[in-house]
Amino acid sequence: MNTIECPKGRILVVDDNEDVLLSLNMLLKPYVEAVRVTANPERIVEFMDSYHPDVIILDMNFHRDAISGEEGYEWLARILEHDPRSVVLFITAYVDTEKAVRAIKAGAVDFIPKPWDRKKLLDTVRSAIELRQSRSLEGKVSEKQISFPNLIGECNAMRQLKEQIKRVAATDANVLITGENGAGKDVVAHAIHQLSQRSDKPFVNIDLGCIPETLFESELFGHEKGAFTDARNAKEGRVEQADGGTLFLDEIGNLSMQMQQKLLTVIEKKETSRIGASKTKKVDLRIVSATNANLAARISEGTFRQDLFYRINTIELHIPPLRDRGEDIILLAEHFLSIFAMRYDRSGVGLSYDARAKLLKHSWPGNVRELQHCIERSIVLSNSSTLSASDIQITHDLQSPNNGETTETQMSLNLEELERNAIKRAVSMSNGNLTQAAELLGITRFALYRKIDKLGI
Repeated sequence: MNTIECPKGRILVVDDNEDVLLSLNMLLKPYVEAVRVTANPERIVEFMDSYHPDVIILDMNFHRDAISGEEGYEWLARILEHDPRSVVLFITAYVDTEKAVRAIKAGAVDFIPKPWDRKKLLDTVRSAIELRQSRSLEGKVSEKQISFPNLIGECNAMRQLKEQIKRVAATDANVLITGENGAGKDVVAHAIHQLSQRSDKPFVNIDLGCIPETLFESELFGHEKGAFTDARNAKEGRVEQADGGTLFLDEIGNLSMQMQQKLLTVIEKKETSRIGASKTKKVDLRIVSATNANLAARISEGTFRQDLFYRINTIELHIPPLRDRGEDIILLAEHFLSIFAMRYDRSGVGLSYDARAKLLKHSWPGNVRELQHCIERSIVLSNSSTLSASDIQITHDLQSPNNGETTETQMSLNLEELERNAIKRAVSMSNGNLTQAAELLGITRFALYRKIDKLGI
């Protein structure tokens, strides 16, 4: 008979030790609503958006070393950046007073030592679930009052955008978010959901630019066991997962004409069907889409359905590029500075006058995402308590050497060679991150994979 009770909540366990994942899954399952486990911390945000854990139990050490816990602090910062109300419990075999104090200051709620005491662990989890539930109640009031914690900006265009978001969020209208790569379309989508009546229901994000065309249908609509060769188990599609909540279709311009027709059917009939299923299922969801493509031009070209465009574009919200946002550049830089100063234990670091001037002068072709990576690099590579202009590591100028000046003798006109060099340069600038490299090149990650394979890079 169970003598320890926990309030029903959802738990996510993140640890690279499979034995720990198995043990915690078996221990917690009888006492909580649901448990999910993963050995890959890269999947944390995905779980936060689709599974909505009340408590995240996070290992402090993954692959880098054995005892420092630095990876744990980095993932904690990312979790809190994504959702400031998150409740995180660190789990580690190496606990000391200094580490505990630093963890609490960084935003963790408590520690679970390895090996754990069963009763103490359940008590800690119970308290953490109660804390999350209280934060959620507070958040529903404060967020709906006005808060845009991750939408930084005070220029006229951003103020107008925030007002539009507040008005749109109160309705159930489908929304199309437009803007350049890196401008923050996902942040706007989250804000719409958080301020809507669906805020306590799932927010399911699917990046259509990162999914091979052959997997589109399975990812969106799911499949039954045996529906095709590799369908060993039934799979719930993203449309089903979003039932009652919001489905965010990022880079919707990448949908094939066939998938556009299927999505149109979902919107019009409010029902979905898995691959291999004989029945349809009713779904209630709001569609928020985003694109950096000119869909009107795609319609003229015959590559995007006009009827789908009108269905997803009840309301269009446009995000201005960072270069047009003036002093918002400094507001965002200071925001990222505080996040990365905490992540890398550099409290008190600031920006000098010449550093601010340099930031304002740059054109930011990669928009907010480029600025974010710029500030992180600057924090990592500088030891200064005040970042000067020379500390600001701007590397995303897609220009040639010699201050962007080229001569006809320096520049090859071979298209394949130009493409190969551009890809190599983008990958180098992105430190090997192919998603960022694709954004710099203005193509999807899937398209970048094909080009890398084709060019033998």
